[in-house]
Amino acid sequence: MRTRMTALTGITAAITAGLLVGAVPAQAAVVKLSQGHVDAVDVAFEDGEFEISVHDETVDPDVERDPADVIFVAKPEAAVTVPDDPAYAFLGAPGATVHILPEVQDENLLWAGLATEELESGVFVGDSVRIRFTRVNGPDGFSIFVSDPVGAPNVLVDSEDGLPDVITRPVGDHMHLNWAFERAGTYRIKVDVTGRLAATGERVTSDPVWLTFKVKS
Repeated sequence: MRTRMTALTGITAAITAGLLVGAVPAQAAVVKLSQGHVDAVDVAFEDGEFEISVHDETVDPDVERDPADVIFVAKPEAAVTVPDDPAYAFLGAPGATVHILPEVQDENLLWAGLATEELESGVFVGDSVRIRFTRVNGPDGFSIFVSDPVGAPNVLVDSEDGLPDVITRPVGDHMHLNWAFERAGTYRIKVDVTGRLAATGERVTSDPVWLTFKVKS
């Protein structure tokens, strides 16, 4: 009896091992973020390498997420009308609908920022890094802009006038911007970060990540 039980145990162990070898690793669930504060690009630097994550403060406690596991949602309430002002021509024709996740917090919408708060001074030349927007796949134009002290737009990224576009940020910093989408649909935005090391002059660049936005009409 003991011999038989040992044999059966061995067979069971072999089957289990075979199943484990062939198993597909569990995938993280995709998280949809549609309201509250989030840093869509949160930059860290550790062991000589950049890392880009999503800093999600829509939950308590806040968490860092892999951009591949996040869909940023612009709800229908994000839709506004393009002003009849030449300064806003990059958004489309006056009177057209554009969807904007705003620079100033609206508690009903996603408030998306860029963060370099984890980067220390003295590591990079000029104590700054460059966040590069290198590609946009979507149904229409995408742009990022901020408003100057008198309310005029300062365009930082515009997918319709050629990419890459670069936003240079100081270390230890955090900022919010207007994320503008000219038509409802899904946008995938490719981003990386680059900086030059103060100690050696070597330029280091992150692996690219893709940010996914779902814009609802």
